[in-house]
Amino acid sequence: MNNIDDIDRRILTELQRDATLALDALGERVGLSRNACWRRVKALEASGVIRARVALLDPAKLGLGLTVFLQIRAARHDAEWLEQFARATRALPEVQGVYRMSGDLDYLIRAQVADMADYDRLYQTLIARVPMGDVSASFVMQEIKHSTEIPLTHV
Repeated sequence: MNNIDDIDRRILTELQRDATLALDALGERVGLSRNACWRRVKALEASGVIRARVALLDPAKLGLGLTVFLQIRAARHDAEWLEQFARATRALPEVQGVYRMSGDLDYLIRAQVADMADYDRLYQTLIARVPMGDVSASFVMQEIKHSTEIPLTHV
């Protein structure tokens, strides 16, 4: 873990909320000069704490209003299957997250699609690329909370 002090935490909090902040404004909010703030941000980037600065898009306004979670049971438990699965899921732009899980299922996939027909196309593509033991899907009816902000209270 990196040594993150209170000023770094304040910088990270501000950038998580608005990565477009000008250095002058960011420095003012965290109590640093523009140059001191720039050095801190560059150090956080160099250490990998800041991985990227991105725009967060509204999927519904782009015609991709259906979020689906796919629960996957692997067909096999070996390195070859895992590599095939990883390659397949990384190649699908609709797939936003893939997680190896503990418990009853092996993997959880989060995907963003237009509608049920689009989901079916994604499903057909995935099972054509990788043999699956079992696939089930749950569709988000209401998004109650979604945040990309990492909590920094205990860092």
